[in-house]
Amino acid sequence: MTDLALPDEPNVPTTTDEQPAPGAENSPLLLWAQEARQAAAVAQSIARTSFAGALKGKPEEVTAVILAGSELGLKPMAALKSVDIIQGTPALRSHAMRGLVLAAGHEIELVDSSAEHCVMRGRRRGSETWQEVAWTIERAAQLGLTGKQQWKTQPQTMLVARATGELCRLIAADVLHGMPYAAEEIEGTAHAEVVNDRPAPRPLSVAALTAAQPDA
Repeated sequence: MTDLALPDEPNVPTTTDEQPAPGAENSPLLLWAQEARQAAAVAQSIARTSFAGALKGKPEEVTAVILAGSELGLKPMAALKSVDIIQGTPALRSHAMRGLVLAAGHEIELVDSSAEHCVMRGRRRGSETWQEVAWTIERAAQLGLTGKQQWKTQPQTMLVARATGELCRLIAADVLHGMPYAAEEIEGTAHAEVVNDRPAPRPLSVAALTAAQPDA
């Protein structure tokens, strides 16, 4: 590659591909590129194992999941259990979404949950105002969701996932970093934990929600 010719002026530094400008080695873009190369190297190994799940044999997509998870503060193996690639778009599973919001210091409570409805509420850290979200099976039917297999077999879990996505966007959109939708909202598959009936408010613990959980 031919160097760009510059006029003869004093104190004008020139750069080449081999010698970056002073400070360039610390530029955010260069650091990200280095991280991407490292993630790709790790992904080559992970993609050959069962830990990759549905992404087994797809190192490029494993790389994308690792990088997307890194921006959310998730380590590679946690990212593989928390981020799905759906139609080329990364999306967080609902239990991981709640875990990130709680880890950021915001509050989420599951007020009531059954196969017919789900009520959740949350508030930002330091706020005294609660935001409440309700999802019912009737609301899901109006959107044409209840005909899907997971809505037939696990309506309670799917209602919780829908309420989670809506509530987290409402109180902590800044935590989600470009992944505002839960994977269950996009693909209609239940990944979250199975939820039992809860007649009274119950805080959701960070430890319980951020732990890796098997696919439902």
